[in-house]
Amino acid sequence: MTMMKTLLTAAAGLALSAGAALAEPALIFDLGGKFDKSFNESAYNGAQRWAEETGGDYAEVELTSEAQREQALRRFAENGNNPIVMTGFAFGNALAEVAPDYPDTKFAIIDMVVEEPNVRSVVFNEHEGSYLVGMMAAMASDSGTVGFIGGMDIPLIRKFACGYVQGVKAVDGDAEVIQNMTGTTPAAWNDPVKGSEITKAQISQGADVIYHAAGGTGTGVLQSAADEGVLGIGVDSNQNYLHPGDVLTSMVKRVDNAVYEAMMAGDDLETGIVVMGLANGGVGYALDEHNADLVSEEMQASVDAAADRIASGDLKVHDYMSDNNCPVE
Repeated sequence: MTMMKTLLTAAAGLALSAGAALAEPALIFDLGGKFDKSFNESAYNGAQRWAEETGGDYAEVELTSEAQREQALRRFAENGNNPIVMTGFAFGNALAEVAPDYPDTKFAIIDMVVEEPNVRSVVFNEHEGSYLVGMMAAMASDSGTVGFIGGMDIPLIRKFACGYVQGVKAVDGDAEVIQNMTGTTPAAWNDPVKGSEITKAQISQGADVIYHAAGGTGTGVLQSAADEGVLGIGVDSNQNYLHPGDVLTSMVKRVDNAVYEAMMAGDDLETGIVVMGLANGGVGYALDEHNADLVSEEMQASVDAAADRIASGDLKVHDYMSDNNCPVE
């Protein structure tokens, strides 16, 4: 079946297509767009997988401003879309306002907890996956200095950074980890030029492996790392293919699975808090033909052993969001 998706835009005032069917799921992308090659694109891939497997249709919208969040939620709910899936913590306040008004509609939010009876809140143990790529960064570094570039400076991104630092220090206690955030507003997710500038600054300080958790900004990070002859580390989606041979690995966050599972459940979506980590395949690291030559057998064995210990509970990775503190910094 040919996909018939409802694409809402700011210019159209989020007007919904009259042809959208009741009980058709909906997906709302966060700022940065669905083809950001990272977080949003992973969500898109999950929705596409659902559509291809079921032959179903889904509605979607790419937001262009913060003001559209509540409007998009209400329009989809009024249209009868169910479930309504949204990507990103920034939907939290809007969803808390909207969900009680539509008790028969199921909502799924990724990266935020909204405690309403008709909401599924999906959160990830990003610190666990970041620990693994931190180990890999330390093992691949020749200089003993690695970098981290975050997007918007919020506790969630500090969570990535803290897990990364713990992994680096587990391999090399003397290693230096340079950390920078791109900004303090949502624009920080979609600024490849600034990502490039920060990358070059970290390289000038000796960093030879740089991990980003910056959404679309990260394309600038990976591009400059490749141009300057150092290794980048991708995030959320598998970004190894963007610069084969120059991306050490990617910390994959299975947003695609979260979206796919929510759409597959449909009206029967189970609500409450869902935690996705190493133990249930929610996070991990990417190994494929694009980075196979960069990941030695020793590196893979060490990281896989650590992953098994984390999954079993034998190795605890500190979660920055539990106390807004990173003990190894």
